[in-house]
Amino acid sequence: MRYVVIDDVGTVVNPIGLKGQIHGGIAQGLGQALMEQVVYDRESGQNLTGSFMDYSMPRADAMPYMEITSNPVPTKRNPLGAKGAGEAGTVGALPAIINAIVDALSLLGVKTLDMPATSARIWHAIRDARA
Repeated sequence: MRYVVIDDVGTVVNPIGLKGQIHGGIAQGLGQALMEQVVYDRESGQNLTGSFMDYSMPRADAMPYMEITSNPVPTKRNPLGAKGAGEAGTVGALPAIINAIVDALSLLGVKTLDMPATSARIWHAIRDARA
């Protein structure tokens, strides 16, 4: 329904750029958690997901409402007090998304789920938990 993130990136130099980096990181994490999967043919080794027609990536319509907030604690390692922010969105997105799915499926006996959490993997996890 929504995604809330609070990051410590030190002194915020460019608030709009910061939100864009975090938003992009969350999109990357969402893609890795839910849909991005490289598939090869077992016999030939041919990549079957070699184009964006076959390799799913998140688009704007797949993104949840996001509330992005900063809790800046300046670092003493540089004169601006700024810290990196590029990976911040991805790091939290993966466990948040997978844990939410496993929590939703826990009533069915699902305890773990490999990424990406595709429809097929979710179906197999439910089937295996019932067995």
